[in-house]
Amino acid sequence: MTPLAAALFGVLLTLALLYLRTAFASFRAQRPSDYKDLGPQFDLRQHLSGPIQCEGLIYGPTGRVTSRFVADMHGTWDGNSGVLSETFRYDSGTVQDRAWTMRLGNDGAIEATAPDVLGHASGRAEGSGVVLRYRIRLTPEAGGHVLDVTDWMYLMENGTIINRSQFTKFGIKVAELVATMRRIPVAAT
Repeated sequence: MTPLAAALFGVLLTLALLYLRTAFASFRAQRPSDYKDLGPQFDLRQHLSGPIQCEGLIYGPTGRVTSRFVADMHGTWDGNSGVLSETFRYDSGTVQDRAWTMRLGNDGAIEATAPDVLGHASGRAEGSGVVLRYRIRLTPEAGGHVLDVTDWMYLMENGTIINRSQFTKFGIKVAELVATMRRIPVAAT
């Protein structure tokens, strides 16, 4: 084998291994069925209803924290249609409002829209996990980039939701978000 052929074979083997890792052993390789029989059943109409307190971190491409935030959320539902209103306050002083409009299918399918989401988000709720995939346009202050998002929420036994999202551009992870979401008892508001 010539040195050029050996180098090309090495590059192809590396690309194949990276593809297999991404497809079968990474954050994005999770499937809703992985959570079918784990933990409590995540019902968005119940667990994303009423006032919700959220705290989170955003990590940049190097894995370091680039931003912290707290958010006040409020979910309202009419059957399988709901709105989740969010007000984020970032450590930079920036405030961002978003309202998700969601529609649930009887089979666990989810479709959602928001003003900064291109098209619609689609996903699924199964067992204790919920996944949404969508494309988002960042604010002009954040560069205005369009990113692909894989957004997972995991319901804990005490009702807390752990949210982990990865943001990619051209298939390369550029940011990650980790947050907690806890319903606020109505009597406490």
